[in-house]
Amino acid sequence: MARFRKKKAQGPQRINTASLPDIIFMLLFFFMVTTVMRETTMLVKIKLPEATEIQKLERKSLVSYIYVGEPVRSYLYGTESRIQLNDQFATIADIQEFIAREREARDEVDRKFLTTSIKADQLTRMGVITDIKQELRKAGAFKLNYSSRKAASKRN
Repeated sequence: MARFRKKKAQGPQRINTASLPDIIFMLLFFFMVTTVMRETTMLVKIKLPEATEIQKLERKSLVSYIYVGEPVRSYLYGTESRIQLNDQFATIADIQEFIAREREARDEVDRKFLTTSIKADQLTRMGVITDIKQELRKAGAFKLNYSSRKAASKRN
């Protein structure tokens, strides 16, 4: 009659790594889907002004941004406020063309919901902002938003 012998443990148990590639690809896919790429390279310094009553925008995909502030490389471009449209410096005269391009890039249904947001440094002179608003009126961009940050609550 045959005898059954107990096998002695041959060191530590090994971990099954057969599903490891599946887990790695699942994580890779997750991060690829959820990562948001930076849309524009900032050429101007912006410290947004504080506000007490703020609202978040509903659909950020329908927002066109105009950045206004001191250039990051002030040793090249000076310290006066500059306008940035997408990834390049622009002048007041370029705003109408910018709005026209932004409208053309959107679906015809969404064009009436297009909002222009001005992200201006808190030290920017109001004359520059007024000039931008005048050009936006000429371009027919009447939905305007001023970006700001929430004011820190003061304790007594």
